Amino acid sequence: MGVAVFFCADLGGDELVLDGAEGRHAAVVRRIGPGEHVRLTDGRGTWAEGAVVAASKGGLTVAVDARGSVPAAAPRVVVVQAVPKGERAELAVEMLTEVGVDVIVPWNAERSQFRANPERVEKTLAKWRAWAFEASKQSRRTWFAEVAPIATTAEVAELLADAALPVVLHEEATTPLAALDLPSSGDVVIVIGPEGGIAPAELKAFAVDPVRLGDTVLRTSTAGVAAAAALLSRSRWA
Repeated sequence: MGVAVFFCADLGGDELVLDGAEGRHAAVVRRIGPGEHVRLTDGRGTWAEGAVVAASKGGLTVAVDARGSVPAAAPRVVVVQAVPKGERAELAVEMLTEVGVDVIVPWNAERSQFRANPERVEKTLAKWRAWAFEASKQSRRTWFAEVAPIATTAEVAELLADAALPVVLHEEATTPLAALDLPSSGDVVIVIGPEGGIAPAELKAFAVDPVRLGDTVLRTSTAGVAAAAALLSRSRWA
């Protein structure tokens, strides 16, 4: 089993103190103690690893014996996820993070059944970012997945217009996802519609020829991870 990963904003020095909520989680919940190795990362590509030399209810002290940095992956994968209902949202965010998606953009689609009042927007974003944060550590990422602010259809259209490869999944499309040529850099933007599908007006606004995954129709919470994995297998995973 690999070393546990924890978030630490300041990675300077030969000894690092992991305190606060993250330190308490490591020491109390995970029960990590002296002699065990951990990896600390700032979530933006830099990491430090070493043995725990002290542990208390307040956190850990780690003696660094290795450190390094990982460049940002290319092409960057951005998934625009129509906001699902209930536990489907958590499933989508966790799986997108685990598979390696760089940015998750919640989308208030016409058929999302999401009412964007300020209080609900704030709570939804907080939940999505917490799920992505925890899933990033669980999957031992050095670059943590980002969750962008909730986007409107017009904002999604702008993302697609600026993308190196715009991808809109639609069950009635005839072109397969596998037929697309992948860029070596820039953003691959994948749009996942809600359970009710992408509305005709939204498809028109996107101005992108849609593609299909396959012969079966996936739920909104699983279509994104399937599409991202299919493209990653031909680029960053190759």
